[in-house]
Amino acid sequence: MGPGAVGEPLKGTGPHGGRGGPALRIHTEEFTIRTRGPFDIVNITRQVEAVVERSGIRNGLAHVFAPHATGVLALIEDEPGLRADIVDTLKRLIPPDGPYRHPVNAYSHIISMFLAPDRTLPVIDGRLVLGTWQSLVFIEADTHARTRRIIVQVVGE
Repeated sequence: MGPGAVGEPLKGTGPHGGRGGPALRIHTEEFTIRTRGPFDIVNITRQVEAVVERSGIRNGLAHVFAPHATGVLALIEDEPGLRADIVDTLKRLIPPDGPYRHPVNAYSHIISMFLAPDRTLPVIDGRLVLGTWQSLVFIEADTHARTRRIIVQVVGE
């Protein structure tokens, strides 16, 4: 049975041959944002970058999670026209005034089914890696302004 076969553990292949290398560290922080109401888009890129910087982790992953049933995270080009296009598209695909059985905010929950409440991004040389035009945003899918928690966990060495 070769390495990685069922029942056999994988051995590390990092810079130290998988033994005695840098310890894996985990740094967790939480911050809050305030939304203005339905379909508000809040750029949280800078807050997440600050958590990565404070973590002291040079290489690894940053996992960002919004623990809410009616809010989502997205990577977008943060430009006013595109923000409006995103809102218009969400309203066309999942209309707020649809014939729903769930009271008040069924569309909010349905949006959350199709858009993830989390994103995982690489951390290289102590910096969050994003594409040239990418920003990490929270999109409010609920029916009113809310205070939202964002949890950032940076894992690496």
